[in-house]
Amino acid sequence: MADFEDAVTRAKDNMPNLTPTPPGFHSQATPTELKARLQWGEPGLTILDVRDHNAFNECRILGAITMPIEQLPQWANSSLAHKRDIYVYGATDEDTASAANLLREAGFDKVAELKGGLEAWRAIEGPIEGIASIQSPSAGAYNVAERLREFAAERDKEKNSSFS
Repeated sequence: MADFEDAVTRAKDNMPNLTPTPPGFHSQATPTELKARLQWGEPGLTILDVRDHNAFNECRILGAITMPIEQLPQWANSSLAHKRDIYVYGATDEDTASAANLLREAGFDKVAELKGGLEAWRAIEGPIEGIASIQSPSAGAYNVAERLREFAAERDKEKNSSFS
């Protein structure tokens, strides 16, 4: 079912962009898709970092919460709504896939694996926080028109990248 929903959403994403809209939810998400949703101000999502606490404290996606993969189903069940959109990333794509599968098995409906994880997120200059995250905000942080230009440029880059 998720494959069908992904195919429909991708088809919609590839239609002419007469009215700008954020991308839909995919079970395999690119960093640009997540960044676009955040830039559009969508509050109905959670970003889970399943790396170890030291890595999380060092650098993470802005707004991500940490949940160790060993305790993921228990912690998620006690603190997250099952219908919520969840984006998960780990130290590797394999860790990300394992964490996503654990969440799906625990009954979470909308779990997206963030392709490329933190490295891919940083490659598109997504906002980060943590000890090693000294980063100036882009022009789009304060200007909607500039944010739309940045989104269009990132989407063009994504079409030519290895993350798509």
